[in-house]
Amino acid sequence: MTLTSRSKATSVQSQADSKPQDITPRSRSATVKVILLICAGLLFAAFFALGTWQVKRLQWKLDLIERVDQRVHAAPVPAPGPERWPQIGPEADEYRHVSVTGNFLYPLTTQVQAVTDLGSGFWVITPLRSADGNVVLINRGFIPAKLNAQSNHSDSAAVVTITGLLRMSEPGGGFLRHNDPAGNRWYSRDVQAIAAAHGLQHVAPYFIDVDAAKATTEGQGAAISSDTPIGGLTVIAFHNNHLVYAVTWYALALMVAAACFWVAREERKMRRRNTDAGTIADDGDENSKDK
Repeated sequence: MTLTSRSKATSVQSQADSKPQDITPRSRSATVKVILLICAGLLFAAFFALGTWQVKRLQWKLDLIERVDQRVHAAPVPAPGPERWPQIGPEADEYRHVSVTGNFLYPLTTQVQAVTDLGSGFWVITPLRSADGNVVLINRGFIPAKLNAQSNHSDSAAVVTITGLLRMSEPGGGFLRHNDPAGNRWYSRDVQAIAAAHGLQHVAPYFIDVDAAKATTEGQGAAISSDTPIGGLTVIAFHNNHLVYAVTWYALALMVAAACFWVAREERKMRRRNTDAGTIADDGDENSKDK
């Protein structure tokens, strides 16, 4: 075998040995890129889905606010009776304008810690028993902490009609404290617990925030210095950050898409540079051979 033949064989063998070494890193790089692309696609889909979900939640919240506003300003309807108690729920019933007739059980009044625009104090919760023996807890209003609500009245047998907003029970407690029925310390308007503490039966699963007009009638225009509770202080507010959340999720999805576009553009630029460099190298080799 001539020297030239041996050189060619050696060159062919060298190229054959070098091909697996060149292919393996490229294949790994391609696999990593595919995995990153799949992850980016999943992230984009997840962020976009979350944004769309928040848009739907926003529409639901706006519909809820509209329904509640209609309930609050509607004419009072009779408070739900025992046949409706199992179906009572916040979405369908809370803040409904209702009325109930009966007599107050003033000795069973409960004071629940409260903070209002008038300062800190107590909600005054008094049971109202209707003619059929059913009981509804009535939040007669707010009194400052320095005052004590009237717990007993000479006209406790008088029949009264109360109008106000239906509210759902607040079990557990509030102000980072648990209700203490044994110590008569209350931090939330927990209907079941208050009823059990006073031995009441046939109690509605909700309470009623009395209207401001009722407080004026009871107090006959009395100022806050009176021990008559001040009603009409129900705060109707809904946290509605769904639009902010939707914009945030959509922005994250857009950032993922922009990052993928930037990486793809840089990849194309790199390929062009490599192609141009390879062309220049080939031209140089041909020129060397010609010489």
